[in-house]
Amino acid sequence: MSKKIMPLLVVILGSVFTAAAFNLFLIPHQLLSGGVSGLAMLTGYFTPFNISMLYFVYNIPLLVAGWFLLGKRYIFLSIVSVAATTWLMTIIPIRAAATDLLISSVFGGVLIGIGVGISFRVGGSSGGFDILGSIITRYRDFPVGNVIVGLNGLVILAMGYLANDWNIALASMVSIYIGGKVLDLIYVHHIKITLFIVSNHTELLLEKLMPLQRGVTMIKAEGAFSHTPKDMLMTVTTRYELAELRRIIKETDPDAFVNMVETVGIMGSFRKS
Repeated sequence: MSKKIMPLLVVILGSVFTAAAFNLFLIPHQLLSGGVSGLAMLTGYFTPFNISMLYFVYNIPLLVAGWFLLGKRYIFLSIVSVAATTWLMTIIPIRAAATDLLISSVFGGVLIGIGVGISFRVGGSSGGFDILGSIITRYRDFPVGNVIVGLNGLVILAMGYLANDWNIALASMVSIYIGGKVLDLIYVHHIKITLFIVSNHTELLLEKLMPLQRGVTMIKAEGAFSHTPKDMLMTVTTRYELAELRRIIKETDPDAFVNMVETVGIMGSFRKS
């Protein structure tokens, strides 16, 4: 199967899990998920507007911003995810798969975590706050998770106030928490990675890597046995962008030696140069 088709199929599969979580577990009990989808649900519960269309409309400005600020492939896969989730929400009937509120919040969270996690694994996202997180981590070395948790908290507080039912609000918090834990099991997305790349096509690699606007350091090296001079490239990236970097390296120089190291911490500027 084509390497270009596989990521699309994985993202669509992730959308199936996400849409099923929405229509079978969360929406029937008026529970919320995290991010833009939660905002769409909150609006849909208290207005006559369709939740699936609200989800699509709310994602548009973030997708447009991401198209200009982030990698085109990442945003393309995110667009596929948002479009597929919107369409699947119109196909899957809104029907409670479980009558218990807590069970629905738990299983809804698990399905969302799986759906978003496998999308991340192929270099995409589910749109919404994931794109916001990518933009923030691209420009600032900032604990974006705290921002997203804060935004989700505001949506939950609004739900508790408007519905006057804190059981639903608290159950929604359980769903969001479990979804985040499942996502972390599948894909730890905020960890920074340092790549050391030894290649015979350094200049060609630089041409492909520089448009990503991550800092790249060239280190003079020498083969221990052959004593052949080589250039080693070093760059630090995030888990959001790792899949894209691996694809570029593989396409440019399949024989390149790449050492990927999990980075404990960074001092100084970590942003576009």
